[in-house]
Amino acid sequence: MTRYESAKKIYAKYGIDTDAAIQKCKEIPISLHCWQGDDVSGFDNEGTLTGGIQTTGNYPGKARNPEELLADMDKAMSLMPGTKKINVHASYAIFENGEFADRDKLEPKHFQKWVDFAKERGLGIDFNPTFFSHPRIKDGLTLTSPDKETRNFWIEHGKACIRIANYFAEETGFPCIMNIWIGDGFKDVPADRMGPRMRYKESIDAILSEPYDFNKVKPCVESKVFGIGVEAYTAGSAEFTLSYAAANKDKCLPLMDNGHYHPTEVVSDKIPALLCFFPELALHITRGIRWDSDHVVIFDDETKEIAQEIVRCNAIDRVNIALDFFDASINRISAWVTGFRSVQKALLNALCTPNAMLKELQDTTQFSRKMSVMEDCKMLPLGDIWEEYCRQCGVPASDYYDEIQKYENDYLLKRN
Repeated sequence: MTRYESAKKIYAKYGIDTDAAIQKCKEIPISLHCWQGDDVSGFDNEGTLTGGIQTTGNYPGKARNPEELLADMDKAMSLMPGTKKINVHASYAIFENGEFADRDKLEPKHFQKWVDFAKERGLGIDFNPTFFSHPRIKDGLTLTSPDKETRNFWIEHGKACIRIANYFAEETGFPCIMNIWIGDGFKDVPADRMGPRMRYKESIDAILSEPYDFNKVKPCVESKVFGIGVEAYTAGSAEFTLSYAAANKDKCLPLMDNGHYHPTEVVSDKIPALLCFFPELALHITRGIRWDSDHVVIFDDETKEIAQEIVRCNAIDRVNIALDFFDASINRISAWVTGFRSVQKALLNALCTPNAMLKELQDTTQFSRKMSVMEDCKMLPLGDIWEEYCRQCGVPASDYYDEIQKYENDYLLKRN
């Protein structure tokens, strides 16, 4: 008897079909963010990061151009089990032959290489307008700026991104999640909190007036609690973005990033709350340490609990999962692979949890037994199920870092 066969019998005692769990886990798409590979630098601007975000570290091998970034993503994905999408920021437009278009003039053709890359690998593409790190940001503001010319520039950028997202959806055959996030805010206590938010609301309205099929292009609005340089106030607060999504359910989704809330808040608890009212929502999974530090996702309690709520709520088809972290202090390929595999482990763990049994115990107020079973589940042989899952997906279950190290020696170190 193999270890998997033995583990399968143990899980069967809890009513879990591990074969079905493995098959379902294979089908859940996770969107891999391109910006881990070059520390959010992008290809359209050589300035520093703005918008209250920053990367730390200077590990060798950062991607310096589209060819290197795509090659690095390819390598990372070769070590990831399961279904993948790729997630692209507008600042990663690929210009050729001396061509350039500012962000308000971006066109689908500037992302053709991304589409070619995705189609060759059967991947969908998600998209993000880039409302940061650009000279047309005025006094730290974009869509909330009191300057109409500045505001209009960024509205046109958002509209251009709607058109590009539609191009992605039509070319790949997969819906495109298009996330709107801005870092607009103030370092110190504002005299007017409502004015910027009303301008933000009107700006999003204008962006979403661009025609699109909501079955193909799914705009989202994402909040943030604070950032570097905007400690006192962010226009896109949780209350603002959630209210906007609730008032416009026919044309946009709420997106929650688990680093964008107060440290004691957990997105896992918010998922079932939002699913009571929204047919669909989106996530950016990250790992914040004391603030929105965007550490690499690991197989920790909150990552597990986020996956548990998606599965418990029977919402696999209602929650769009993406990663969002960037760490320049470690090997960037390893960061991608570790983060992606951690979310996959969390999903597999959730699929191998006896949720129906636990719900019945809760509903019949058998709380002591529920606690006992939940604690027992923590010691179930998930590692053996993971090993079989990875075997079926054609990737190593462990001991994959040697391959990353070889890629670093052969390619990454030569970039410096």
